[in-house]
Amino acid sequence: MLGGTGTIGRATVRALVSRGHEVVCLVRRSAESRDPSGPADRGRLPSGATARFSDVTDPSSLARDGFRGEPFDVLVSCLASRTGLPADAWAIDHQAHVNALHASKAAGVTHVIHLSAICVQKPILAFQHAKLAYEEVLTTSGLDYTIVRPTAFFKSLSGQIDRVKRGKPFLVFGNGMLTACKPIGDDDLGTYLAECIDNADRRNRVLPIGGPGEAVTPKAQGERLFALLGREPRFTHVPVLMLDVIIAVLATLGRLVPALAAKAELARIGRYYATESMLVLDPATGRYDASATPSTGSETLFDYYARLVRGETVAERGDHAVF
Repeated sequence: MLGGTGTIGRATVRALVSRGHEVVCLVRRSAESRDPSGPADRGRLPSGATARFSDVTDPSSLARDGFRGEPFDVLVSCLASRTGLPADAWAIDHQAHVNALHASKAAGVTHVIHLSAICVQKPILAFQHAKLAYEEVLTTSGLDYTIVRPTAFFKSLSGQIDRVKRGKPFLVFGNGMLTACKPIGDDDLGTYLAECIDNADRRNRVLPIGGPGEAVTPKAQGERLFALLGREPRFTHVPVLMLDVIIAVLATLGRLVPALAAKAELARIGRYYATESMLVLDPATGRYDASATPSTGSETLFDYYARLVRGETVAERGDHAVF
């Protein structure tokens, strides 16, 4: 398995182990050192899984340190680039997966389960094109495949809880109803991915998936959060035009300062999520369709918010979370 130490990855490992699967996780080496990031990453794996430290961008390391000449049946990947920036995306979302796919074939793998993202159905950004390029390689590889495209994750929609607790307003773009999504929890998604191994109906398909309940807008997220805290809703409305200005300025300055070019790309990513719904896109109408977005699981985003407010869990937002 790839990406087993991330939040979705750990949930998937737990689901796989609970179903009696023998799970070997190929863990990335530290970006700052050629030494394995051993104890820290190993400690993030659920019990019952084996960690092997490998450089996923190096085919020889994958073969030597990861697969080790042993046979495997299924490759499950929850691996994704940490930033979404072009170099990172093409190195991880594309090339690392191509490397793992070739190594998997040599190891006898017959089925690949790949965690993608629903946003690739309308590709504008570098990481979306990188993901799609790998999906093309996978679907034409001759192996059985299951490509799962989830909607928004709970952790990605939890960034404003602390600011609201501190008495600040909830930030929304436009009127707060420009977008909607059907968020899915870690454990529900992990279970769905694990079930793909034995579910023949999910083979050789691209599967969008969301969590239970109705689609929710940013405005609805803020309203429920204030209700859970026992406070009157307060919103700050941010115009999308402001993002456009920021992107234009950073892109212009980025021609001289590479670091600002990277910030411009991050701003583009932010604008995308501020204006595009994470739902199935109807190609005929160009509109997002909540009713066509499948649901699974039992925990809603607002169940998760309630647990966060009660202090029963902590949000691990990651490097590329958005609010």
